[in-house]
Amino acid sequence: MDKLLVRGGRPLRGEVVISGAKNAALPEMCATLLTSEPVHLINVPRLHDVRTMRKLLDNMGVATETHGERGGMSFVAPDTLTPEAPYELVKTMRASVLALGPLLARFGQATVSLPGGCAIGSRPVDQHIKGLQAMGAHITVEHGYMIARLPQGQKRLHGARITTDMVTVTGTENLLMAATLAEGETVLENAAQEPEVADLADMLIKMGARIEGHGSSHIRIQGVPQLHGCTHQVVADRIEAGTFLCAVAACGGDALLLHGRTDHLEAVIDKLRDAGVTVTSEAEGIRIRSPGGAQLKAQGFRTMEYPGFPTDMQAQFMALNLVAQGTVSVTETIFENRFMHVNELMRLGAEIMVDGRVATMAGGAQLSGATVMATDLRASASLVIAGLVAEGETLVDRIYHLDRGYDRMEDKLCGLGADIERLIA
Repeated sequence: MDKLLVRGGRPLRGEVVISGAKNAALPEMCATLLTSEPVHLINVPRLHDVRTMRKLLDNMGVATETHGERGGMSFVAPDTLTPEAPYELVKTMRASVLALGPLLARFGQATVSLPGGCAIGSRPVDQHIKGLQAMGAHITVEHGYMIARLPQGQKRLHGARITTDMVTVTGTENLLMAATLAEGETVLENAAQEPEVADLADMLIKMGARIEGHGSSHIRIQGVPQLHGCTHQVVADRIEAGTFLCAVAACGGDALLLHGRTDHLEAVIDKLRDAGVTVTSEAEGIRIRSPGGAQLKAQGFRTMEYPGFPTDMQAQFMALNLVAQGTVSVTETIFENRFMHVNELMRLGAEIMVDGRVATMAGGAQLSGATVMATDLRASASLVIAGLVAEGETLVDRIYHLDRGYDRMEDKLCGLGADIERLIA
C-alpha cells in the first residue's frame, strides 16, 4: 500500500494546473449511457474513481477509449449493452449509483448494486428511488441490489414534479439524467446547485436535452425521444483548487492555480480573505498570496450545501486553522461522521475537541511530523497539508483514498516547491 512522505517547512510558489472535477466527470461518464452515438469528454482527471467507472462501463459493454494529452476519453454505448452494475465494481465508489437513472431511462431496466465509497456517514439512495418511482419506475431492493423496471407496456419514464426530502447532489444528477428521456415535463424541486450539476446539465443540453434552471434549486426538464453524441470539457475541480488554496495559505507563498474559478469557491475564499490571505481572480485562474499560517487568523465556519461552505473542504481548512492564530469552532452539518481526521491531526500535535458535530480547535499549534493514517478522501488531503507545515517528516498511510479524488497531488505539490514523495509499496 503506497504512502506519502512529507517533509515540512517549505513555502509554495509557482503554477499548478487544476484538473477536471471528479464530481463532474463521473456523472458525465454515466450520461454517455443515454445515447448510442459517440460522446467525447475532455479534461477527464486521472483518478482511481475514473478508472473504476470506466471498468463499470466496459463491463456493461460500452466501448471506451482514452486519447490525447488533455484527458480525452470517448464512449459508445450500444443498444445491446447489459444494464447491470455488479457489486464487485460498485463497492468502492458511491458514484456508480449514477448509472441507475440513465440505464432505466434508455433501456427500461437496470440492476445496480447499492453503492460504497468513503465511510463518512450515511448517504442513503432512497431519494433516487423515490424520484424514479414518481416517474413510473418499479424498484425493489433485493440482496443488496436495486432492481428497476418499467411497468409492462410502458416504453418510457413519464415526467413528474419531484421534491426531494433533502438536497442531494447524486440524487439530483440521477433524476436529471433520467428525465431527459422521460415523456413530458419533469420539475426537480430542492435540487442541488453545485457547479458540477450545472456542468452535467450543460453536457446534456449539448446532447439534445431540454433543460432550464440548472444551477438553481428549481430545474425544469422537457423530455425528448432520444439524445445524440457531443464533445464536452469537464469543468475544473473546485475542491482540488480549494485544497491547494489551503495548502499555500498554510505554508505561505505565491501561486497561480491555472483553470481555477473563484466564482465556484466564494464561501472558501471569503474565509481565506478573512484569515489574511490575498486571493484574486485572473484570466488564467486563481492567484493566492499568503504570509503563512502563523501570521493568519483562524476562522470558524459551518458546512452547508452549495453555495455555502462545502463539506468537502472542511478537513483541509481545519488543517490551515491549526497553524493560524486563535481558537475557533467548526460545525459539520452534512455528514455525521466527518471528523475522523481529528485523531490523526492530534498525532501531529493538534489541539482539537469534538462534541458531536462541532470541533473546537486551538490555533497556533507547533506541529511535528509523525506517521498518520488517512481515513477518507478529504481527510487524506488535510493530513498532507498538516505535514507540509509540520516540523520534520510526516508519513501518510493508506493514500489510496487520496488517489480516488486527486490527480497526482504529490507531483503538483513538488512543482510548487514542496518536499514530498510517494513510497511505492
